[in-house]
Amino acid sequence: MPGRLLDLFGVFAPLSFLTVGGGQSVVADIHRQAVVAYGWMNDTQFLDLFALSRVTPGPGSLLVTLVGWQVAGLLGALVASFAIFVPSSLLVYGLARVWSRYKHSLWTRAIEHGLAPVAAGMILAASCTILRAAEGGPWAWGVAAVATLMLMYTRVSPFLLMGAGAIVFSVVLR
Repeated sequence: MPGRLLDLFGVFAPLSFLTVGGGQSVVADIHRQAVVAYGWMNDTQFLDLFALSRVTPGPGSLLVTLVGWQVAGLLGALVASFAIFVPSSLLVYGLARVWSRYKHSLWTRAIEHGLAPVAAGMILAASCTILRAAEGGPWAWGVAAVATLMLMYTRVSPFLLMGAGAIVFSVVLR
């Protein structure tokens, strides 16, 4: 078990620095590490943990805690949570003073503007990873595309879209 705890820390501490835009930005790499690289779980188990992390209150990085729990129980959950939250928190704490001192400089504005599209791309990659792992085929991609467009261009409630997606798949999966 100490080896698994070290593996958890080794996976999630570096990812801590990549959580630009929130925990959802590293979902694609969490999947790659947990399912492909280490084989801690299969796609279905990962999707179950992902779904559970989304329906429970708390940070988007709760998925990491659940993966840690799956891999090594309570101690695994604690190690994984520590690894995803503490390193980046210490870095942000250390950089906050420097950032506020130079907040009007060209390089800080460039970094801020550059991080936004990178974070969006990482979140998009996470969405694609979840869609592929779900193995919903063209229907899943279609429902996701329609939901995205509806959320971007209308004021429709996400709850209605979730219900519509459930109805579509209740018909498709018959």
